[in-house]
Amino acid sequence: MIFVDSSVLIDVIEAKPDWKQWSAEQLTRHVQAGGLAINAIVYAEVARSFPSALVQDHFLKESGIAVLPIPNLAAFMAAQAHRTYRAAGGARSSTLPDFFIGAHALVAQMTLLTRDPVRVRTYFPQLILITP
Repeated sequence: MIFVDSSVLIDVIEAKPDWKQWSAEQLTRHVQAGGLAINAIVYAEVARSFPSALVQDHFLKESGIAVLPIPNLAAFMAAQAHRTYRAAGGARSSTLPDFFIGAHALVAQMTLLTRDPVRVRTYFPQLILITP
């Protein structure tokens, strides 16, 4: 199973011209090869693109994307990585969700499909990534 970052889903849902094709190809390839998963953080990040939770849930079901609960260990690891990031002078804005996503994929021993690998590679270097 492949863990999907919100950037890839947003590319497809919002038809981002620069990335829609790559992201759609990756989702199709990996859903057929073993499935796709997200967590509540990714769910929340892509919710902006849907008029209701019902429509969003239908999209996820039709796309073969499972929504997994965030393990406590992943939440702990996300907070620790975020603390290290902030101590190193990292910007405060919108960073904690990225750490939750990376930590969850790592704890679940899943490969992460993302277009934004820099922070994940820095703080979770053992995580296997699929990137452009």
